[in-house]
Amino acid sequence: MINIYAAWIGFLLGCIAGAVPGLFFHKESWLGGYSSWKRRLIRLGHIAFWGIGFLNLSFGLTAKAFGLDMENSAASILLIIGAVAMPLTCYLSAWKPFFRNFFFIPALSVTFAILLFLTRIL
Repeated sequence: MINIYAAWIGFLLGCIAGAVPGLFFHKESWLGGYSSWKRRLIRLGHIAFWGIGFLNLSFGLTAKAFGLDMENSAASILLIIGAVAMPLTCYLSAWKPFFRNFFFIPALSVTFAILLFLTRIL
């Protein structure tokens, strides 16, 4: 199922996204210091790969457990959009704060995906 693949790709990208900034975390002033906007958004982007990866994995395995074909469902597509859009929005916002205005895209994508899936399994 595509969401399971998306999950594992997200986990891999999460490892890379954590390792690269991890090379510089010991520098107190890196990207403006620990509590700076840029550094917080980079950490959030790293965690977004993992968090939405777990949502995709849970979705794929739950659909299999229930015997549901959700491969091309709106919920499946919305979770993948969230998996791409959330880290992208985080990194773009770290670069240019204007991009914070687009956080509604991944947030609503994931929220609607969960709602759609819940209506299917409940």
